[in-house]
Amino acid sequence: MNKPFAAVLFDLDGTLLPMDYDEFTKAYFGLLCKQFPEYDSQALVAAIWKGTKAMIMNDGAVPNEQRFWDTFGAILGEDIRSRIPEFDNFYRTSFHKAQAITRPNPLARQIIDRARSLADRVILATNPLFPLCAVEARLSWIGLKPEDFDWITTYENSAYCKPNPAYYTDILARFSLDPAQCLMVGNDVKEDAAAATQAGLSVHLITDDLLTHDLDPSAYSCSSWAAWLEG
Repeated sequence: MNKPFAAVLFDLDGTLLPMDYDEFTKAYFGLLCKQFPEYDSQALVAAIWKGTKAMIMNDGAVPNEQRFWDTFGAILGEDIRSRIPEFDNFYRTSFHKAQAITRPNPLARQIIDRARSLADRVILATNPLFPLCAVEARLSWIGLKPEDFDWITTYENSAYCKPNPAYYTDILARFSLDPAQCLMVGNDVKEDAAAATQAGLSVHLITDDLLTHDLDPSAYSCSSWAAWLEG
């Protein structure tokens, strides 16, 4: 039997992983600064934000990973590149304390199972601002693994970010997907709904942790996770 979609794409933070994004970001930075006390905390956070902005503005020329570390290193000194393994280890260890700021998602497995019934491919379309190890950590908090997805966007394998529609077209091109046959499920009206719509995908917004950016969510299909599973 033909499935209704070629691919279902899911956002992670605030979608599959319930959270208050601002509270999570605050906790994340606090843990990171504690892990690297030799750096002034304000300078470290400012450098991370500048590196993040550089990734968001990336034009596809180089991977987001390179864009971040070029910017981060230019601010804090090129020798910080030698500490990349320490940053990766942070995501495998101390970063897990940030789970306390998030909420459980007992529906996570059912959500993935339903997506498999709807599409041949299930893709984790999380904004690729983090290394894979940081995505793996956050997935583990809701009982999921990378193996549950056919593709995961990370800063290692992506050269665009949300809300650039090119982020979505890049995923589609990788798998030769017709955007009209793909569904993006997220919680952010700007990054998930508007950007994916511009790329030609169908969109469904999850309202549990909705981020509107002063945009109108009623222009899109919307529901809670519970209602989406029933639909």
